[in-house]
Amino acid sequence: MALQVGDLAPDFSLLDSDDQRVSLQDLRGGWVVLYFYPKDLTPGCTKEACGFRDRYSDFTGRKGEILGISPDSPETHRRFRAKHGLPFRLLSDADSQVAMAYGSYGPKQFMGKSYVGVYRQTFVIDPDGRIGRIYRKVKPEGHALEVLTDWADLVQG
Repeated sequence: MALQVGDLAPDFSLLDSDDQRVSLQDLRGGWVVLYFYPKDLTPGCTKEACGFRDRYSDFTGRKGEILGISPDSPETHRRFRAKHGLPFRLLSDADSQVAMAYGSYGPKQFMGKSYVGVYRQTFVIDPDGRIGRIYRKVKPEGHALEVLTDWADLVQG
């Protein structure tokens, strides 16, 4: 069954681009924007990441943390962060287990070819660890602004 707003967000423990372990449990008490994306250094993923970068202070100024998750390695994440000046942590979900727990992994199609991979989805998690908002079938362009627009309602709510 797919995760729903109000569900407890599945906990995880993943390495970031600095090889530091990040656990959702350790972030309790604050808001978290958790976005899943397919691959570092690709056009759509770069657009999405740069959108969050450009609005980073708007989120952190409102008690929020942004975390990006993809199957890429911590080393690839380091290059991606450095190349685009990303101020938030990127987490390595090499076996896609966290993406699966969030329903963000499965069959996809691109240019007539079928394969399995990460779905571009975003979850906003409240200070108690519950899902406050889910964005499925995300379009990279303008997504960060879409989340930020809803942010005030969620944080005030």
